[in-house]
Amino acid sequence: MSNLRNKVQLIGNMGNDPEITILENGKKVIRFSLATNENYKNAEGEKVQTTNWHNIVAWNKIAEIIKQYATKGKEIAIEGKLTSRSYQTKEGEKKYINEITVSEVLLLGNKNEIEAA
Repeated sequence: MSNLRNKVQLIGNMGNDPEITILENGKKVIRFSLATNENYKNAEGEKVQTTNWHNIVAWNKIAEIIKQYATKGKEIAIEGKLTSRSYQTKEGEKKYINEITVSEVLLLGNKNEIEAA
């Protein structure tokens, strides 16, 4: 049960083309947004779809895989953990951000789509 303490699993579509950054220490990091959709019926019985956006971060080998095979709109499944960080803007304002740090990725779609990438 200890493995379930901070675990996130999502299937969604990439909201943008991922950009990989190579840090001074040689580590690679990639960031992108992921859209997940939820469908339900409202009180009037009408079908409603809501979209949630998630900030995604991946490191090193996983970052390379995502950069090579995934682009905006691609459906992917990720597993990772929820992380929080803060930073200071140029104006001196402190900002907080929640992200999902990826530990596993699964590229969805048909095989031809992946091979064409």
